[in-house]
Amino acid sequence: MTRKLLDCIEINTADQPEYAVIWLHGLGASGHDFEPIVPELQLLQRPGVRFLFPHAPVRPITVNGGAAMRGWYDINSMDFGSRQQDTAGITESASLVSELIDSQIEAGIPARNITLAGFSQGGAIALYEGLTGKHTLGGILALSTYLPIQETSLPAITPERQSVPVFMAHGLYDDVIQIRHAEQSRDVMLEHKVALEWHSYPIPHSVSADEVADVSNWLKLQFGM
Repeated sequence: MTRKLLDCIEINTADQPEYAVIWLHGLGASGHDFEPIVPELQLLQRPGVRFLFPHAPVRPITVNGGAAMRGWYDINSMDFGSRQQDTAGITESASLVSELIDSQIEAGIPARNITLAGFSQGGAIALYEGLTGKHTLGGILALSTYLPIQETSLPAITPERQSVPVFMAHGLYDDVIQIRHAEQSRDVMLEHKVALEWHSYPIPHSVSADEVADVSNWLKLQFGM
């Protein structure tokens, strides 16, 4: 049976990439949203990196009046600590991302050389899949986000997943996902011995130049640059 993967924008920094970054966009955006970040990360020297920017499926979003847009899951409430979360949508999107990881492994890039990244909703899927999925990845990059469905995700974090480096960052003035939600996720992940590195920046629900520089340095460390 032929597997249908998520549509992606692909950028390679070398002919034969040794590493991969799968970067998930936020609600209502698309894979194009973070495409311009590739040159800013200054990862053009060897070893080569393959960037994949998948497009989320289009689905109705409850908090936006049911309007259909690209989203990794439905949002019923802006209280991201609520138990009324779209568990089915989250697990479905995590499964789609897992298949994308499989495709990179089949293309010759081992799981330990794959970083799963995401912003906002995309970051929530990156944390969920990266910490509870079947692959032990090289790293997780979680920007302006939180760990979803914690009642199931936290108990699923195995000792192997605890060792996966996590870069988590948030804006102090984020009025979409308030920093208290990110801090709560940070704290419970640290309690579960996740290898998490925390950063905060004086910004709203966005990414700053200082943050991009810190992400670049962190990725270079993961890739042995």
